Amino acid sequence: MTEALDDPNGLLCAGGNLSPERLRLAYSRGIFPWFSEGEPILWWSPDPRLVLEPRAFKFRRSLRQSIKRQGFEVRINAQFEKLIRLCASTRQDRGGTWINEDMIEAYVELHRQGYAISFETYRGTELVGGLYGVRLGRVLFGESMVSLVPDASKAALSSLCQESELHQVDLIDCQVPTSHLKSLGASLIARADFIERINELAL
Repeated sequence: MTEALDDPNGLLCAGGNLSPERLRLAYSRGIFPWFSEGEPILWWSPDPRLVLEPRAFKFRRSLRQSIKRQGFEVRINAQFEKLIRLCASTRQDRGGTWINEDMIEAYVELHRQGYAISFETYRGTELVGGLYGVRLGRVLFGESMVSLVPDASKAALSSLCQESELHQVDLIDCQVPTSHLKSLGASLIARADFIERINELAL
């Protein structure tokens, strides 16, 4: 793997394309694209790496009550493109997003090929949140989460973790540290350890 920079943390290189083949190869080596509109494609592999073991997910009583009270239902891959566009639009409203049209087209194609997956939260017939990512082997490389109502994305993540054996997911890559994901059970590991894990699991 190309040596990563310390500042900014984990930047490997710029350029290339978002073809399904390149994306699968990148993820299998612990690398993901992340860039703003107007920039070349930037490829990252930060150290340390934030990951979530499904069994470590903190399914608190308050979240259980919220899911029950709001009548959430989590569906898988029902409206993948709609969810990714929802992630893009809500982030754009907050000042910008890396989920541009090129990224959307690339991940929709990965979805068509069976490598990208979405966990979508519904309240009745309304899509109110969820998450999506790239699944290789038993690793889910998380890309984005969205909530239109409180706890909608947490409900999707909870469903994924509670039924991780059914979904054949042993490790969730959260990419970069956030206090939100740490509060749900995610933890930091060294990049070398992360690469070792995906070499074992992302077959």
